[in-house]
Amino acid sequence: MPSPFPQSVDVLAGVVLKAPIAANAKHLYSPEALSFVATLHRTFNKQRLALLAARETEQQRRDAGHFPDFFPETAFIRDDATWTGPVLAPGLEDRRVEITGPTDRKMVINAFNSDVATYMADFEDSSTPTWFNVVDGQVNLYDAIRGTISLKTPKKTYLLADKRHPTLIVRPRGWHLHDNHITVDGEPVSGGILDFAIYFFNNAKYLVANGAGPYFYLPKMEHYKEAALWNAIFCQAQSAIGLPIGTIRATVLIETLPAAFQMDEIIYSLRQHSAGLNCGRWDYIFSFIKSLRNHKEFILPDRSQVTMKAPFMASYVQLLIETCHKRQVHAMGGMAALIPIKDDAKANEAAMNNVRSDKLREVLAGHDGTWVAHPALAVEAYNIFNKHMPGPNQIFKPVDASLPPKKKITARDLLSPSVGDAKSEVTEAGIRTNIAIGLGYTEAWLRGIGCVPINYLMEDAATAEVSRSQLWQWIRHGAKTTNGKVITADYVSQLVGEVVGGLIKDAKARNAPEAYNQAVSYFKKGAIPGRNGEYDNFLTLDLYEEISKKTAGGRGVAAFGASKL
Repeated sequence: MPSPFPQSVDVLAGVVLKAPIAANAKHLYSPEALSFVATLHRTFNKQRLALLAARETEQQRRDAGHFPDFFPETAFIRDDATWTGPVLAPGLEDRRVEITGPTDRKMVINAFNSDVATYMADFEDSSTPTWFNVVDGQVNLYDAIRGTISLKTPKKTYLLADKRHPTLIVRPRGWHLHDNHITVDGEPVSGGILDFAIYFFNNAKYLVANGAGPYFYLPKMEHYKEAALWNAIFCQAQSAIGLPIGTIRATVLIETLPAAFQMDEIIYSLRQHSAGLNCGRWDYIFSFIKSLRNHKEFILPDRSQVTMKAPFMASYVQLLIETCHKRQVHAMGGMAALIPIKDDAKANEAAMNNVRSDKLREVLAGHDGTWVAHPALAVEAYNIFNKHMPGPNQIFKPVDASLPPKKKITARDLLSPSVGDAKSEVTEAGIRTNIAIGLGYTEAWLRGIGCVPINYLMEDAATAEVSRSQLWQWIRHGAKTTNGKVITADYVSQLVGEVVGGLIKDAKARNAPEAYNQAVSYFKKGAIPGRNGEYDNFLTLDLYEEISKKTAGGRGVAAFGASKL
């Protein structure tokens, strides 16, 4: 693709690669593509950093007791019933079942072969951003889009089936993540800008020519101005390569507490690029704890008790669906993270019943689609949605006048930590579960694995963040277990030692004790308040600095001598 920028401008001056580009990816990281990355970085990174700094300011306000609320200055956006999102994009009309997962080659092939409507290829929570994974993911998506992807292993050869494939949606990294392997004028590039730019530059026109488009999921945003930043990037990117404004579509994950108070504003900020909003259970719980961490009244019980039926979670879901349908865009449901239990039919059926119940709750609430983590769950989700949603979505479904009107959701509804009818309790078993999930995931992440099956559930960065944040919250406020034991740093450290001992004992040969020992160090730093009550905003930020020191190749990366392009 020819460069979209004037040739008289040396755009690549100041761009430094600190890791090699594999031979099979050089066409994707061409000088033209890297010029595109550099231009977006220079235009927008200053604003990104300012928005991240604003997050810290807002957290200080919450720590001081200024809790999230609906902005009075944007009431005109919320109150104006005349504006809507754009007409649904090609391939995004029916999204009743979406599969999600990382961008490794096997996963991409299996996802493209799945009987689902769409596939969210994930560079974020289910991917560890080693340089190998970042580059390899772009190669795999490029090949899959063109139907040339295959994988030969000692046991099996994976090929694309001759059938309709799901519409592809890509989730780039969140605004808080950078990438150490490309610097522009001495600054590491934004991981989100890098993921977006390489994918968009190399695939957008091909996708449009084949009846789809460049579609994205946008994670972890805390303010509508962060969505407006994406909108500005989309406009410049489309103009640069000659695509009409509005070709890009983006679904925003409402997975932070502050964003729940700004749903109308986020859709409005994206204008003609909006493809709706999504409910993200685990990240939302993580953000609830993180945002309100300084206040004892917001302590949550064992994570197993914090379901989507908890009043504060149900309020969030209701508001999201009402907001999306008012604006005529999709309201997407959450994840069925179950992995089929092949060796226990009774346990598997019980688990499937839980999936069916959850998907029934979603479709009856008004969601237009849902997520699954495993292809085997797609049929279960389809059965429920097909029965209760005969059309491609529920966006235009009229309100049933025979039912009593729903309660208007207030700020207090979104902030209440109530779990409803469930008995709210913290147990030692819950502490141990959080430690096992957090350590297991951290150890895998350090090896370059961004999603890991634990107890027949697919765990990713969001669940690890919930696990360590709950421990931090319980220690910080001296919560007690049901047995009356005060949860202290020493008590949690003792249980960490016991749990990691069992993990090492049961681990396979590839999981050496040293890897778990390293995981313990990072996990405890994130889970145990510092001397002055410090809290790490993201567990993965420290972990990223560790993995980005290692050599590229395999599933890790190592430092290379910087070489200018």
